Amino acid sequence: MKIEIRYYTQTGNTKKLAEAIAQVTGTKAETVDVPLTEETDILFLCNSVYWGGVKGQVKNFVKDNAKFIKKIVNVSTAALISSTYSQMKKISENAGVELDEKEFHCRGKFTALHGSHPDEKDIEAVKEFASWFMEDSPEQAEKSQGE
Repeated sequence: MKIEIRYYTQTGNTKKLAEAIAQVTGTKAETVDVPLTEETDILFLCNSVYWGGVKGQVKNFVKDNAKFIKKIVNVSTAALISSTYSQMKKISENAGVELDEKEFHCRGKFTALHGSHPDEKDIEAVKEFASWFMEDSPEQAEKSQGE
């Protein structure tokens, strides 16, 4: 299973989540400035809300790399809204890419709001979330059946 991790951050919050996923998957976390070069089964797309929406760089990444993406897993931070899932759903549908129903979201620090987030609990939670995808992969299922 080919996994890629891409993120967009202005404050570093989302980068923390991407790097935690990288620890679990063994895949390097890179910014959305780095295009995909081959078919990807799962793209952990780490993003956040700035001025009420997902940044254009994230939208352009999905549009420009759609031919390589089988499925996006949304990972987001936000100080005020509950998730970027609904926005990412529209972006992925417009690009013709599947968005997994499961997502990870946690609060992100913004000025005085949510001061320490993502915190250690959030980092551990995103690692567990990413682990679930690794355990749910066809390769893992084959290993389990063979044991």
